[in-house]
Amino acid sequence: MKKNIGKLILFVFLFLGMLTYAQQKKKFADIPNLLQRIIPDDRVDFWVLVYNTYGKDREIKTSGGKKDYTPQFSGFDIFPDEDSFYYIVYSSAGKTNYVTDLEGLKKFIGKVDNVEEAAIAATIEGYMVDEEFKDIAGNYYEDGSNYYLDLGKLTSKECPYQKTHYTLTVNKSTGAITSVKDNGTYIELYYKKCKNNPRLLKIEKKEEPKDEPKKPAKSTPRK
Repeated sequence: MKKNIGKLILFVFLFLGMLTYAQQKKKFADIPNLLQRIIPDDRVDFWVLVYNTYGKDREIKTSGGKKDYTPQFSGFDIFPDEDSFYYIVYSSAGKTNYVTDLEGLKKFIGKVDNVEEAAIAATIEGYMVDEEFKDIAGNYYEDGSNYYLDLGKLTSKECPYQKTHYTLTVNKSTGAITSVKDNGTYIELYYKKCKNNPRLLKIEKKEEPKDEPKKPAKSTPRK
């Protein structure tokens, strides 16, 4: 009896340990590594991920027998306010195709196969892996049924510039976002020209110096 109780206690501790480990948050890799984890939905002969910055192409990943392709002058960007872009070239049934926008990227990914694709699919919906603030808006954990993604979102480009972070629950079977939790603002920047800048509102206007009353002139005594 005591042995059975001891085994049960050991099992409970092991189970709780596995559960805790499973829910430890892991940081996402950088954007190029996220994109390299894509598993194309359709059968492709080859595909290549290209990164363009300052007008120069750099192949990030090549899968399958490489074929000649035409360099592209536009592409998709899954991080806001970037001067660079990505595009994908792939060959299917002997035909060369190009992915140069987010809608094409969504179609290329198709079914969500891993947590990286879940994050990319979320960025297509306006969220982002914030590489500067991964502890807040660039990490995840998972269980048997769902991915739980902590991601950011640019919620205002006006005064103030603002980023908010969310926890997204993504169903592993369907790839659908089933719930979104708003965790609040984590960046709020005011510019000098912002009329609603708290610093400007706190500046007290200097009062103009009041005119002192003139002293009466002294009368000269008569002799």
